[in-house]
Amino acid sequence: MNPNLIPLKKLVASIPVIFLFLTLSSFADIQRISNAPANLQYSFPLPVTDNTATVLYQSLELEVKGLSKEAFEYAWKGYQKLLENKQLSNSGYLTICDFSQSSKQKRLYLIDINNETVVMNTWVAHGRNSGLDYATKFSNTPESLQSSLGFYVTKQTYTGEHGLSLKVQGLEPGFNDKAFQRAIVIHGADYIGAQRMSSSSFMGRSYGCPAVPKEESATLINTIKNGTCLFIYHPSKKYLANSKILND
Repeated sequence: MNPNLIPLKKLVASIPVIFLFLTLSSFADIQRISNAPANLQYSFPLPVTDNTATVLYQSLELEVKGLSKEAFEYAWKGYQKLLENKQLSNSGYLTICDFSQSSKQKRLYLIDINNETVVMNTWVAHGRNSGLDYATKFSNTPESLQSSLGFYVTKQTYTGEHGLSLKVQGLEPGFNDKAFQRAIVIHGADYIGAQRMSSSSFMGRSYGCPAVPKEESATLINTIKNGTCLFIYHPSKKYLANSKILND
């Protein structure tokens, strides 16, 4: 008898064990999505990698908070890519700046991945030359005073002109890899926040930095410093078609 062949009696005897394993695996998938809306259609066994973004988007109620599903799906895809490439030393947080929204909207979302919660949702400024209320133009060029799209990894903090600030490293050649050269950092500013809403039709703008309300900046910076993922999004066809992180 060929030693590589499994005897029929032994194979038949193993079927109940195999069936039990598959049943338990399917049950785990069902449990994981049991709280999803009833109108969603799923096929089983559920492919986790294809469905996680949808389930997380719904459980975090991001649509209610103004973040589009498209923006979150791109953010999640890139975050997973950076994890795969071991580019994040702190994978616990994902920060999304959605520049498809008005500057008057709270368009920065700080997501605690481990606890599946939105721990901060606040205003964030775009660059002075990117637009007024809406950002429409983006650049990687020094002194352009425009925002740069794409994925970043946060680095160390320092105290400078704007107080406590956070350096970020752009990971996308041609889109944001000159962030260090341009001194693009996260910092607090008086020109953005609730006090600005009553005095202007749009928020103040930066020199290209994703500036946040001064009273919230220290909490944000200290939470996401040292190796977390930052994604600055806009449905720019040029970026979405050419980002290697999103397309490789």
